[in-house]
Amino acid sequence: MSVGWGFLGAGWIATKAMAPAVHAASGAHLQAVASRSPERSTVLDPLVVRADYDALLDDPDVDVVYVCLANDQHAEWVVKALDAGKHVLCEKPLGRDSDEARHMASAARRADRLLVEAVWTRWHPRFRRLAEIATSGALGDLSSIDSAFTFPGAIDGNYRADPSKGGGALLDVGGYQAHAWVALSGGANDISIEQATSSIGPTGVDLTTSVAALIDGTVHANALCSFEMDEAQHLIVRGSIDTAAMGAGQAFTSWREESTLLVGSTVEVFAPVDAYQVMIEQVSARIQGEDSWVVPMNDTIRVAEILDAVRAIAT
Repeated sequence: MSVGWGFLGAGWIATKAMAPAVHAASGAHLQAVASRSPERSTVLDPLVVRADYDALLDDPDVDVVYVCLANDQHAEWVVKALDAGKHVLCEKPLGRDSDEARHMASAARRADRLLVEAVWTRWHPRFRRLAEIATSGALGDLSSIDSAFTFPGAIDGNYRADPSKGGGALLDVGGYQAHAWVALSGGANDISIEQATSSIGPTGVDLTTSVAALIDGTVHANALCSFEMDEAQHLIVRGSIDTAAMGAGQAFTSWREESTLLVGSTVEVFAPVDAYQVMIEQVSARIQGEDSWVVPMNDTIRVAEILDAVRAIAT
């Protein structure tokens, strides 16, 4: 059986990454696309182009809906898709805050359908390996997690520049780092945000946010998010026995390139992989009742709570 995917939106990620991933994936096909532009929808090469979002949700051959709309539209269309009986993969962040995330999670439980946040880097074999090492005790007792995801972004006229639409660097790239905190610490059940500073741009969104936190009373975590700094990504995990760090290949967005993980003096090499395709295949397999891995909804809600806590004290 092949799972029928329907896309709400045909932006850059949908066109350049997600549609090719669905076409390449086993057990999946791109059934339908609906967007503001039928011409853009056609470029994704679905079996059918739907006139609007509601028409796509009415398509009986769509099993799962991928929501790739602006952040402020996620809650509305995720819930509508779930209520229409569809499973949902939603672009990150799932919600603009934890209340929205919990609202959507509740709708998924009510509809008895799968809801997954599309934090695609968490499906990357290198990240999965780092999480395995960090949570297995191989590094000893964790002492720190240091990360950064920065780049000079042109966000003028983009929803990322609008605070009402869930814009800003923290929500855009901070989520990757908060997901790392959760995955590497085994849930980040107790977090104290010790310091958070933000540089606010002319439209009211944070262009840079830096965070220092304490996880479970023992792990010092530092994260840097920015739309205005030079491009940089790193992720380093230190323990009482050893240190692990992302090597070659972007720390959070390695895509179709060889990458490495440095564990002490050992270099582990990972072949080029399309983690978008892995995500599509794993979500499709879960929908078909197979034993596959997807980002747990508890992790998604925990990350949303962490980002809420950062914004609450950011100066």
